[in-house]
Amino acid sequence: VHFPDVERVEWLNKVLVQAWPYFATIMEKTFKEVLEPKIRAKNVHLKTCTFTKIHFGEKCPRINGIKAYTKEIDRRQVILDLQICYIGDCEIHMDISKFNLGVKGIQLYGTLRVILEPLLTDAPFIGAVTLFFMQKPHLEINWAGMSNLLDVPGINVMSDSLIQDFIAARLVLPNRITVPLKKNMNIAHLRFPIPHGVIRVHLLEAENLVQKDSFLGAIRGKSDPYALLRVGTIQYRSKTVSRDLNPIWNETFEFVVHEVPGQDLEVDLYDEDPDKDDFMGSLLISLVDVMNDRTVDEWFPLSKTTSGHLHLKLEWFSLINDQEKLHEDKKGLSTAILIVYLDSAFNLPKNHFEYSNGECGAKKIKNNKYLKKTEREPSSFVLLTVGNKTQKSKTCNFSKDPTWGQAFTFFVHSAHSQSLHVEIKDKDRDSALGTSVVCLSHLLKDPNMTLDQRFQLDHSSSDSFIKMKLVLRALNVEEPDPQRVKAGVNASKQGPVHVMEKGGNQQKFVSPPKPEVSKVPPVSKNSAAPESLLKKDSREDLDTNGSSAAPVPSETVTGLNETEREQNPEHCPSSALHTRAAVVPTLPVVQELRLAPSVASLGSLPSSCFELSSSNLDLHNGTEMPLGEIQLTVRYASIRQSLVVLVNGCRNLVPSSNRGVDPYVRIYLLPDRRWASRKKTSVKKKTLNPQYDEKFEFFESLEDVKKRTLDIAVKNSRPFISQERKELGKVSL
Repeated sequence: VHFPDVERVEWLNKVLVQAWPYFATIMEKTFKEVLEPKIRAKNVHLKTCTFTKIHFGEKCPRINGIKAYTKEIDRRQVILDLQICYIGDCEIHMDISKFNLGVKGIQLYGTLRVILEPLLTDAPFIGAVTLFFMQKPHLEINWAGMSNLLDVPGINVMSDSLIQDFIAARLVLPNRITVPLKKNMNIAHLRFPIPHGVIRVHLLEAENLVQKDSFLGAIRGKSDPYALLRVGTIQYRSKTVSRDLNPIWNETFEFVVHEVPGQDLEVDLYDEDPDKDDFMGSLLISLVDVMNDRTVDEWFPLSKTTSGHLHLKLEWFSLINDQEKLHEDKKGLSTAILIVYLDSAFNLPKNHFEYSNGECGAKKIKNNKYLKKTEREPSSFVLLTVGNKTQKSKTCNFSKDPTWGQAFTFFVHSAHSQSLHVEIKDKDRDSALGTSVVCLSHLLKDPNMTLDQRFQLDHSSSDSFIKMKLVLRALNVEEPDPQRVKAGVNASKQGPVHVMEKGGNQQKFVSPPKPEVSKVPPVSKNSAAPESLLKKDSREDLDTNGSSAAPVPSETVTGLNETEREQNPEHCPSSALHTRAAVVPTLPVVQELRLAPSVASLGSLPSSCFELSSSNLDLHNGTEMPLGEIQLTVRYASIRQSLVVLVNGCRNLVPSSNRGVDPYVRIYLLPDRRWASRKKTSVKKKTLNPQYDEKFEFFESLEDVKKRTLDIAVKNSRPFISQERKELGKVSL
């Protein structure tokens, strides 16, 4: 079992367990002394809010693994990915007027990225700590009180998702929490770093999708597919193509990418129905590979479904401050990106009557209803608009000098003619407290295409300003490295593949000088596979789908395993698996390989994936005589909570009759022998060396999987009345 790149930190969990009671005491104090007054000040109805019980329980959060990035990043920073799991028994109750609200138990898990930067030469050695989740963490809350009104199924789901959205709005990329550790540390550029790049996704077409529509449970109709595309918190929906299993969309979407490695493109296909939309398959694409390849145009096999391929063209744009690249695009696609750092405003008017001249304003002020509202300071938010896209800031309550401290990004297709419209509004009265228009052509006068200044507000007081920093960056497609092998379809992340490494502290294994030719039939289905087989520099570990290309490198690695064993016979592992590796003709591309293959899980959250390297297992039937071998790849994907079994193929099977065999593979996860949970590959006709490359998933927790056994049998598909032996051999793991 490998823990690729992810280290287990039991010592840290022991420290957490020991320190938890003390941390809980500090938190209880904070709730009473800091949070309670803040809640009371929020609203008139919350003035009576009191915490009646605060207990953080015995169970503390657990860190399942840490991945540290030091090689492929800036010298002055350290990046850690922490897999956090909290199944807490905390109890918090509060009274508001006559209602009792409470929480008794929370479950939270996700991957938290921690960035320590900049590293300093004097104490405290680290300037600031930045925290954020790559994707929305999974959250479940057990509500108590309110006569359990919140346990009503609809409301319960609604409240959980509202809280999840609330957390996402503060803690999921592009939002970050930055805590300065050194005094007078300027953290603005740490909270809002310039994004890594932009990915343009051309959603072209799909084929052989699963039929989901049924009429009266019998006649299968055509489905009405649409796609949801997601990077981080940004999601787009394609149009729906009605009654078509081979839909053509030809749509284009653009996403800003903030963290690489880390963020991925997720695509889910659904069948639109009047009641509940049916899931038709999904795809997860590693953006590191797209960044390295610059352009990927491939058919990707869908996962979590039985059939279907999706055709995507992906283009990676880096962000540069070169004005010559800012030409206007003929098709109306983006040529630049505008980043707006919204800092603060000064001297906002208390209300828009202060500056509206004429009698109308004066008459309204006399009205008593308005007087109370006009006396207090405004609660303001900002609307920022470029072209037809408007974004809204958070609201700062009761302040004429509000500080927002937020960043926004906009796609720009013509920097010479477009402008940014800023409008400050009061939350209580839907009135503008000031506006400002900035032409983007002003940014072109600065060599860095940056403006950092106060802007005078129009339709406001004479001394009202808004402070913003505007950064314009051109989108540029760079030429890919000619030396690099392209990832192609392998950018899709599903099953293990063995990674080519450049540099880093990896061991290097040289391919065997004289590879024997084995009897394994050619694995790849397409002639282009060798090119797309091995890929990427050491930026990040990867997954590929269990498609045609995947098994070849794994066999090559097993081949290298063999050579190593020939050289050191005394180190040969006597495992219960009797691993007999094949030496296959190695591809010329395979010069450097890392033996412990790294498998990032889905979501590229470097979640602990446990894998049994692609191994050839001897088949048996209780006798000593070998009945051939089966090649499997088994791994656990923690993010999806599933055990993934990839059946690569079999070889040297022993025929059970003279008329040849039609082998297939049957899998159970014991002790569950139900017909419904049995997995089965397709049948290959008249062959003793069948090649399947089929993937199966068992959705079970890791703890359960560790206690269970995989029962794998190779069987002969035969006529019902035939006397031939059905089982060709079996293996249990």
